[in-house]
Amino acid sequence: MLSLLKFLILIVIFFAADNVVAVNKSVEGALFDLSIEDLMQIEVTTVSRRSQKLSEVPSAVFVITQEDIQRSGATSIPDALRMAPGVQVERVSTDKWAVSIRGFNGVYANKLQVLMDGRSVYNPMFAGVQWEQQDTLLEDIERIEVIRGPAAAVWGANAVNGVINIITKQAADTQGSLLTAGGGSFEQGFFGARYGGKINEATPFRFYAKGFTRDRLTSTTGDNIHNQWHSARGGFRLDHTRGIDQFTLQGDIFYNAHGDTVDRSQLNLPGIPQNGSRGHNEGGNIRLRWDRVYSEQSAIMLQIYYDRNRYRLVPIGDSDAESFDVDFQHRLNFLEKHSVTWGLNYRLYHNTVFDSVISQFTPREQTNHQFGAFVRDEISLLPERLTLTIGTRLDHNDFSGLEVQPNARLMWTPNSSNSVWMSISRAVRIPSRAEQDVTAVVQQIQGLPGFPILPVPILATITGTNNFGSEKLIAYEVGYRHQITPRASVDIAGFVNDYSQLRDFSFGALSAGVGLPGQIRIPVTANNNASALTYGLEVSADWKPLNQWRLQASYSYLNMDIDSSELVKQLDPTTGGADKVAPQHRLSFRSNYDFSEKLQLNLWLRYVSKIAFYNIPDYVTMDARFSFKPVKHVELFLMGQNLFSQNHREFVSDTIPTLPGVIPRGIYAGVQWRF
Repeated sequence: MLSLLKFLILIVIFFAADNVVAVNKSVEGALFDLSIEDLMQIEVTTVSRRSQKLSEVPSAVFVITQEDIQRSGATSIPDALRMAPGVQVERVSTDKWAVSIRGFNGVYANKLQVLMDGRSVYNPMFAGVQWEQQDTLLEDIERIEVIRGPAAAVWGANAVNGVINIITKQAADTQGSLLTAGGGSFEQGFFGARYGGKINEATPFRFYAKGFTRDRLTSTTGDNIHNQWHSARGGFRLDHTRGIDQFTLQGDIFYNAHGDTVDRSQLNLPGIPQNGSRGHNEGGNIRLRWDRVYSEQSAIMLQIYYDRNRYRLVPIGDSDAESFDVDFQHRLNFLEKHSVTWGLNYRLYHNTVFDSVISQFTPREQTNHQFGAFVRDEISLLPERLTLTIGTRLDHNDFSGLEVQPNARLMWTPNSSNSVWMSISRAVRIPSRAEQDVTAVVQQIQGLPGFPILPVPILATITGTNNFGSEKLIAYEVGYRHQITPRASVDIAGFVNDYSQLRDFSFGALSAGVGLPGQIRIPVTANNNASALTYGLEVSADWKPLNQWRLQASYSYLNMDIDSSELVKQLDPTTGGADKVAPQHRLSFRSNYDFSEKLQLNLWLRYVSKIAFYNIPDYVTMDARFSFKPVKHVELFLMGQNLFSQNHREFVSDTIPTLPGVIPRGIYAGVQWRF
């Protein structure tokens, strides 16, 4: 509560300080191009897989714009996602984050679908997203659409608690050259370069390259975790327009050098190095998309992509994976009042997991197939006033067979300033290889109720089983948007999520381990015996008191009631103990002020309540970005991150137990040149 009080006091101080500046400064013209009213008309595509105005979407949606990213000073996509209400982002290591929506967070949060330009980056091998592999030149991102709540009726299995779609700019919007570089304490050094040109008027293109070095974290006891991160990435995009057709060819390659240290107090096995491990992961992807637009009401789209990556950090992980995806959709009007979108999808996922002292997969190599089809009908009951949207998706996968995920949404717009929506949805999270094919030693169990106190450690060993099925959700949502004035708006969303057949664990009989040092092993098998009821509220507000000053605030409340075995609640943070992993309160407050066309000051305050499972206290932190443009195309910037303390804790690895790190205060400076 003390941290929360400090947060609220600081908000008052910022309001007062900025008002004083506003009175004494005269800035000519509107330095922000869009009013709040204009921002409500931004078009989003992720909810319905077609363009809709934000104010007309019957879902809890938040859009992070390129300007938001630039002013926040975020140096990664997960850091930018902290701006969205309902999204839990916690840094685990230099190169790892835990990101989820509406609870159930973890390094591999398994109820979140993530897309890059509509290309799924969800990893079915571990049922999650490897965030260290998801990056691009941040200046090339047009917007990030964050859908809170189920979107499985159009995006399929695993879009349970939400969807994040990172959408990059078209090549025509990135013409010319860009260079950026800088460095500091934690962000030790970074650079980015982009060149955009045209083969002809119908065929623009761009190339980019970026790289950075980030410092290692230290553990809570001050030990070196050996997780310095060195990254290099490059890519291209080519767009071509011919009549009613548009073609896009886009690709990326990357290389990461990274490391980590297994916590030997939690997992002490022969072959685990005492001074940490260093490894690498590299990969690439290529995407081809064809759009044919017949009219505003009718269009078809075909997208094909291929992705491959190699991950090696022994003994934590060693794998080779590739995926191939084909996605088709058709949109048309039917009987005047019906706007129908339907589509088909096929995905192939092939992976090879190499044995380590911690985990083994049987079989080592496997290919999985997934087929999907969806249909969505938007029915205009009262023109421009009342809309009913119904739809469903059928998916067939190799783990749980056929899954049906229907959805119904109602949108009422009494006038141009108000809109109310409500929905009911069903979504599923399908199993992964890590639950069906793995044998992994994950944790030492000592001193817990029901376990004897022995002179040798008891090692929990997860054993995969084909009896584990899909997790299920029935979600109820309601939302309200109000355009208070052309300069102010508010967006409110509430939800109740009823989960069934969630992952729980059962324990087998103790047995003696093989080799030295001596140990006792207990098999742990996944089942579907857990359930949960969660509910919450998310509020975001946007206000421009002056043309040169924009204030943005958000608040998220989450309550979780988990029904699981008492022992699992103490051992499993991803499901059984998920109620103690999700902060109940999250606050964000941003102030973006332009002193002139050349001078900006951007402040970002955040409050996160405690994470009891890991004994992480609540905290308040602030980022500040100061920028100066001495000439038209050059920007100098100074950034301070996590300024309120020397360091703080955010999260702990919930898979392989690695040494928990503390997130340091950071300061860096840089320059950006466009020509």
